[in-house]
Amino acid sequence: RVVVVTDRVDLEDQLARNFISSGAFGSAIATKKEGEKARAQTGRQLAKRIGQGAERIIFTLIHKFATASRQPECYNPSPDLIVLVDEGHRSHGGETHERMKKSLPLASYVAFTGTPLLKKEKAANKFGPIVHAYTMQKAVEDETVAPLLYEERVPELTINEEAVNRWFEKITAGLSAAQSADLKKKFANKRAIYGAANRIELIAWDIASHFSENIKKLGMGLKGQVAVFSKLDAIRYQGYLDDTGLVSSAIVISAPDSREGNLEVDESKLPEVQKWWNAHVGNDQEGYERRVLDGFAGDGEPDMLIVVDRLLTGFDEPRNTVLYIDKPLKEHNLIQAIARVNRLHEAKRYGILVDYRGILKELDTAVKAYQDLEVRTQGGYDLADIEGLYQQFSSEYKQLPGLHHDLWAIFAEVKNRRDLEQYRHVLMPKYAEDEEGQSYDTRQKLRDDFYAALTQFGLCLQTALASRSFYEDHTFSEAKLATYKEDLRFFTSLRQIARQDALETVDYSVYEEQIRRMVDKQVIGKEVREPEGVYVVHKLGGDDPENWSEEKTRNETDMIRTRLKKTIEQDLADDPYAQKVFADLLKEAIAAAEAMFEHPVKQYALFRKFEEQVESRELEGVPDVFAGQAHARAYFGIFRLVLGEGEFVQGEEGAYVEEARLIDQIVRDAVAENSLNPQNIEAAIRKALLPRLFGLMGLERAKSVIEQVIQVTRVGLSRGGF
Repeated sequence: RVVVVTDRVDLEDQLARNFISSGAFGSAIATKKEGEKARAQTGRQLAKRIGQGAERIIFTLIHKFATASRQPECYNPSPDLIVLVDEGHRSHGGETHERMKKSLPLASYVAFTGTPLLKKEKAANKFGPIVHAYTMQKAVEDETVAPLLYEERVPELTINEEAVNRWFEKITAGLSAAQSADLKKKFANKRAIYGAANRIELIAWDIASHFSENIKKLGMGLKGQVAVFSKLDAIRYQGYLDDTGLVSSAIVISAPDSREGNLEVDESKLPEVQKWWNAHVGNDQEGYERRVLDGFAGDGEPDMLIVVDRLLTGFDEPRNTVLYIDKPLKEHNLIQAIARVNRLHEAKRYGILVDYRGILKELDTAVKAYQDLEVRTQGGYDLADIEGLYQQFSSEYKQLPGLHHDLWAIFAEVKNRRDLEQYRHVLMPKYAEDEEGQSYDTRQKLRDDFYAALTQFGLCLQTALASRSFYEDHTFSEAKLATYKEDLRFFTSLRQIARQDALETVDYSVYEEQIRRMVDKQVIGKEVREPEGVYVVHKLGGDDPENWSEEKTRNETDMIRTRLKKTIEQDLADDPYAQKVFADLLKEAIAAAEAMFEHPVKQYALFRKFEEQVESRELEGVPDVFAGQAHARAYFGIFRLVLGEGEFVQGEEGAYVEEARLIDQIVRDAVAENSLNPQNIEAAIRKALLPRLFGLMGLERAKSVIEQVIQVTRVGLSRGGF
């Protein structure tokens, strides 16, 4: 029997049609009969088919397991089941995936995805080793997809900074210093300027002109897609595109009460969004979208679709030729989005990406990561590595009852657990004066303890929901799990209220409309700067630099510098010595490159060679005896840092190698022995190391080494490295 699992209705439709057309159900009569009933309509129906049915092929959406797994009949231990998973990446990182595995414990799972989670995210990889990788470059070479061209078009804006500053001074006059800083930070993080009406109008005219001149006038029925940040942006774009009279457009978004994009603000409260939805969609979302997509697939209207998140994954319309990007995209989501325009069509030579957000460096990094996937995975993840991760998760969830109790203990004085005001009273600021007459909040520590306890409980619950052993542990009932989830929602909401009560933060949505009006007034669009050239996407991160233009060579060099800085600052946090040495070498490389300014190819070669050195962590002074022992190598480097180069050279290198390996074993033992109580890991390491290192280098240096070993351990634990 075969169970076909995906994460969206349109993909389920597509897969079902492919199975039917390929004759998977047998004769034409059998195909019609079985094909119509192969799709599980509800979670309850899925449960019956899994545990009691005999259907040879079942189609279902992954989220149906959330309901199905709660039914007693939703269990089939047969090994003669094959589960085919489409889009086997992020929707399989949590609770519903584990519920599926619990329902079909002995089935064979085969997952397909165009954007697998890469090695640094292997904790979310639930399907074992990658058995076959087919890269974008190979697909282009085989002519199974169209090559992509990228061009950046920069909208130039004028911002009345003096007026903006005056506005902030006025609006924050009645706020505390912490609230004022919080509002400004949220204003910057939400990039409100990108949603300015004048900016959107400027880009809309540029999009309409570009599409009309380069696509529509060809008369081949090709179409385009505009990816924007929010529903309000989508509605504004459509209005301004309509004003041009050059193109027709349609919006495809989720319902107003569904969050879309990376927004904290509830757009369902925006009158523009509600008005548009009522006028165009109403109560017939399915019918509206069917009409729009049918028109998009034909020669008529609309010329382009405007989307936020919808249709940026799994949408395969061959006519879709150009993607206009005005939203931040990176990594997996970026690769998914650009693939919307690389499907083959007889009238399409290239898919085109037009970028108004400056994502070239993200695009280069993402393409490079996926292009050399086969080489870097070497056939996939080591199964022992994956099993080790499950073992690490297996005990984490057992802390849940204690963390849940600790969270509630903060509110022991609350008599009526249904009365929100009693909880607020516990956390409400209460001021007193210290011995020097300074006012202080006596409940500040209590709030900090609450924030910390909630964070610990939330993280532990998140880990539990992604842990197979949690669902196999019958001491945690469905009722208990529902209680944990409900309490997490309640206390998360309470935390936001408490922070506002204590004047620590502000509710950004209160200021959203004022900020939008201010930005619309003070941000003026001037022009869109024409690109100086285009990039062939599947060749990013590759081909011969000798054939590049000077501008491309300098751009590629800048990208490597950016990647190197990020790698050294973040990826090398688990190796302080390598981090310091490579940071110093990067400074030297930058200085050397500046001396080669007239020779951009030499600059590129310099940084490319250095990047390869960083990737392999080749360091002079670290012996090549630590193969597969990354942490031991880091501990050896710590000795060099603490002792100093002069004194270290005088010592016996072999002795430090052995000491580094012993420290590695001590740390691993501490992690294993304290897996149920992670807070004891650091104490165990200190207790074991201090006597050893004291005799070797004295108290102060021993303490310094131990603190750096602890830091490496923290980073390793956070990355699943033990």
